[in-house]
Amino acid sequence: MAHHDPISDLLTRIRNAKMAKHRYVDVDMSKMKLSIIKILEAQGFLDHHIVNDDKGLVRVFIKYAEGREPVMQQLQRVSKPGLRRYVGYKDIPKVLGGMGIAILSTPKGIVDGATARQQKVGGELLCTIW
Repeated sequence: MAHHDPISDLLTRIRNAKMAKHRYVDVDMSKMKLSIIKILEAQGFLDHHIVNDDKGLVRVFIKYAEGREPVMQQLQRVSKPGLRRYVGYKDIPKVLGGMGIAILSTPKGIVDGATARQQKVGGELLCTIW
């Protein structure tokens, strides 16, 4: 099945799985999706992931706090195929006063907002998560 916006598809699948309190969700694999998943895992929003190369899927395990409350509260797509949003490194937003993260696609790869500020690179603001 062809997706017009694979990043929105990834975020929607994770959002739906966390709202339904599922332990994991399977998503189609691509380099961009895998980079976003690794950033979310490194920042503590996801538990871990398993790559299945035979089926071309990634199984993403969602992280929950006490009482089965998801660690991730909101996932929001910023730059869309119909309206791209680019920011310089000085204009990268601090999400929820530093409690959340922004994910950017930069010339140095897909990185979180703090890393992009540190490397002094801007790019396309893909999404914000808190």
